[in-house]
Amino acid sequence: MSEDNTSSATERRPDWAAFIIAVFLFAVAGVMAWDALHLKTIAQYDRIGPATAPQMVAFGLFCLGIWTAFEAWRGDFPERDRQEVAPVIWIVAGLAGQMLLLRVAGFSIATGILFALTARGFGKRKLWISLPFGIVLSFVVWAIFSQLLQLTLPAGPLEHLFF
Repeated sequence: MSEDNTSSATERRPDWAAFIIAVFLFAVAGVMAWDALHLKTIAQYDRIGPATAPQMVAFGLFCLGIWTAFEAWRGDFPERDRQEVAPVIWIVAGLAGQMLLLRVAGFSIATGILFALTARGFGKRKLWISLPFGIVLSFVVWAIFSQLLQLTLPAGPLEHLFF
């Protein structure tokens, strides 16, 4: 029985990815606390003001950072699966494409490209099907928001062709 305890103790190593997450939590908590300290109070007679909620969230994030660092040091996080990079690249490329094309090509084409590249990232191999489907679906969304709800979305050549 003592052999099992020593073998499990030797397998535990610090989880460096969790340490990075803990540092990120500390950084976000610090920025929120600093920002909350610089909020102006409206009335001095009450203890609860506009800075109370950000201070509580910063305190919660700081506690989560401590907990994450402690668990990372103990190595108690479950082992993660190997991350596949290709789907992430497809999705990020779709987001970058949408941001770059939104003003030039309009909402329908830019969001249709985002739809197609995200579908490709999730395993849909036929871009020649998902690209037109994404553009048509995005055009319907644009028409509902722009024409029926009177909200402003970037219009491109496809939108100007119909409206």
